[in-house]
Amino acid sequence: MRKIAGICLSIALTAGIAHAQIPTSGNIFLGYSYSGGDISATSCPAVCPPGGAAFVPSSRSAGFNGWEGSLEGKFLPWIGVVLDVSRHYASRDFTVVCFLQPGSPQCPPSPQTVHSNISTYLIGPRVSIPLGKFTPFAHALFGAGHIGDSGATSNSNTSFATAIGGGLDYKLIKGVALRLQGDEVHTRFFSGGQDHLRFSTGIDFRF
Repeated sequence: MRKIAGICLSIALTAGIAHAQIPTSGNIFLGYSYSGGDISATSCPAVCPPGGAAFVPSSRSAGFNGWEGSLEGKFLPWIGVVLDVSRHYASRDFTVVCFLQPGSPQCPPSPQTVHSNISTYLIGPRVSIPLGKFTPFAHALFGAGHIGDSGATSNSNTSFATAIGGGLDYKLIKGVALRLQGDEVHTRFFSGGQDHLRFSTGIDFRF
């Protein structure tokens, strides 16, 4: 009898621990996002003759527009784990300096447009504090970032990425909130460090 009771108690404790490790609630966010960023044009194989021209400057800052989405699972009312994905787009014109004889038919027209997109794939903990209709939160996210340039040039690179920041949710109706979020995103594309601010706003669906 004691053995049966012990087995039943062990099963109950195991089930309780397993249940505590499963998110009991969470939210899904999707919205518009704006981020700073850099467009690199270190080479221009699409338009420049070999050794005959170059982009000046080789990198320009730009404002990137796009979207951000996240899924959060809450283990406690104030602690959760977030999966975050974002993608942003921008374009800039670059001046082409030609080293060939002036008027050479091989000299490409200037300026040339370069299109760029930046994606991030992040995961990390988030702390939230419900205060009536408002829920401020802070998080630290880690993962990878990818940049791709196209048009007059073709470049791509993947690096480690982080996003440190937080935001505020405002409850609109049951299960739906408006979110304002800000992060400092760090990447290391093309072996150089980049730090840019990212702002996002949209709808947060709670479950």
